[in-house]
Amino acid sequence: SCAFSMLGAGSSAAQLAAMARATSMGHAVRRGFTTASQVVSGSGLLTSRSNLGMGNQVGFAVRGVAAHCSQLCTFSSGQGADASASTGCAERIYGGRVAMATFAAAFFGAVSTLATADCSADTASVTISKTDEAPEEKRELPVFSKAEVAAHAGGEAGVWVILGDKVYDVTSFLENHPGGAEKLMTAAGKSLEPYWALYRQHVQPGSAGAELHPKDHVAEILAPLQIGWLDPADVAAAAAARSDDDPYAKEPARSPMLRMLSETPCSAESPPSLMLDHYVTPNELFFVRNHHPVPVIDGEDYNLLVSGRGIKHAKEYSLHALKALPKTTLTATIQCGGNRRDGLNPVRKTSGNAWGVGAISNATWGGVLLRDLLNDAGLADAGKNGVAHVQFEGEDGTKASIPATKATSELGDVIVAYEMNGEPIPADHGFPVRVVVPGHVGVRNIKWLRKVITSDEEAEGVWQRGIAYKQFGPSVTNVDGLDLKEYAPMQEMPVQSAILSPMEGAKVDGDETITVQGFAWSGGGRNIARVDVSADDGVTWHTAKLKEGKDQPPSRAWAWTFWEAEVPPPKTASSTTLICKAVDVAHNSQPESAASVWNLRGLANNSWHRVDVQLQRDA
Repeated sequence: SCAFSMLGAGSSAAQLAAMARATSMGHAVRRGFTTASQVVSGSGLLTSRSNLGMGNQVGFAVRGVAAHCSQLCTFSSGQGADASASTGCAERIYGGRVAMATFAAAFFGAVSTLATADCSADTASVTISKTDEAPEEKRELPVFSKAEVAAHAGGEAGVWVILGDKVYDVTSFLENHPGGAEKLMTAAGKSLEPYWALYRQHVQPGSAGAELHPKDHVAEILAPLQIGWLDPADVAAAAAARSDDDPYAKEPARSPMLRMLSETPCSAESPPSLMLDHYVTPNELFFVRNHHPVPVIDGEDYNLLVSGRGIKHAKEYSLHALKALPKTTLTATIQCGGNRRDGLNPVRKTSGNAWGVGAISNATWGGVLLRDLLNDAGLADAGKNGVAHVQFEGEDGTKASIPATKATSELGDVIVAYEMNGEPIPADHGFPVRVVVPGHVGVRNIKWLRKVITSDEEAEGVWQRGIAYKQFGPSVTNVDGLDLKEYAPMQEMPVQSAILSPMEGAKVDGDETITVQGFAWSGGGRNIARVDVSADDGVTWHTAKLKEGKDQPPSRAWAWTFWEAEVPPPKTASSTTLICKAVDVAHNSQPESAASVWNLRGLANNSWHRVDVQLQRDA
């Protein structure tokens, strides 16, 4: 039970009512109280037990200290009133006992002290929001939970965002955002801070993290859009809910700009609206595909074991030893085998995450060439030693292999990487070491690399020999009776392209040519020869201009290519479908129909990419 006492020379009911108004208790009806009179009645607080939403978690905030009551709380009035007789007040303030500080006189004209709320738990530190520093009209704004903000991520609900402890409704500002509505929508229902940490033109020089301060003109735009305060108890409750033995308790922090498909294990897309902003994808925006919890590895204790056929003595390499070998840097795109799976599901339901176009990203990797590592370990000639495959095993147990011809070729460019975009590889992407197999499906690029094994056989396990990364024909709806050994696992990926601007549902000028932009990429290092774009659902085609990535070495085009096309829209239609299709230097072209490439696992959808847009015309 919790004891609440108002100390001092008999705080009046009016003073207490003012305090209630200054907190979310003043929004009792919205937060679950039956009537406001259950909080304040007549000349004093209700002396009888008042049901504050019994059975519910009714939140109220006192200057940013959020308390959740799930049972009865009795508030008594009078000098030195003792409410310790209250029964079962399950007040959870950041998970424990809180000694609440003296409240500013600005709330009710006199200083009162709210004494200890003892919830028989360990003391927790509490950050009290400085709402008293806000203008008076802002202090009485409602308090919203993180879940309430998340429910306003577009559509009829509008768009709310968070900055620090403030909640803003930016719906009316969307179309006026200088970077376009799509950029702002990446933070819809979430915090602005990770976005601003990347696009720092919004913030004052030197500000970062919890002290991320907007520039004056940005603050002026935001000020009238504030609709409330953020309730920190929601975040604290989520953190407290994770037990120490939760295998996902130590997952790394991730940018909320990623499109999260699954949190445990993490599958998250790079945001399509930001992909064209960076030819080399920033680490925090690189798509994430994990099969298990992220291992926690100490780089100082790390060792990589290299062994197998043709290697007389297994050899271990510390991270320092790997860095002592000749270093190579390589810019290479990695694409998940399930990228664009959502385009197959309308044909027939597939299995796996419904990836859009964002399960592909591009980075500059630094490390040692695999062929150099194998030579250093003692492998002189793979062919003479019967080495047909090179297997990889990660700390998380994921296993995969690639043909030895790829692993040992001077043109294969396989890297055992320890850097990503000039920095140590982030935990989500394989710290401290991963293998990068350019031109091959993402799952072969094993993260948290622990073993490299030369073998005459491909790797064991579901990711190599099982159903997970094998592509079946369009009429195969189950694998009953199939001999999986007869189906080759995915290695090199087919030619691919996608439209990133305009985005699905966008409104464009129907009286002008449409600027269409996107990416193209083909597996096996095959350069992009051409991208064709249509603005009339494939009736006519226009050749795009190839941009970044067009000048890569022949047959070693490991990174994607950006492109842009100017296409005329239909003359009278109110809407149309934009289409793109790429052709690589081997004259492989994307197929027209998703039905023609449908497969049970939803892999390698490289059918024409289509985006529907609305055409706005002058009256």
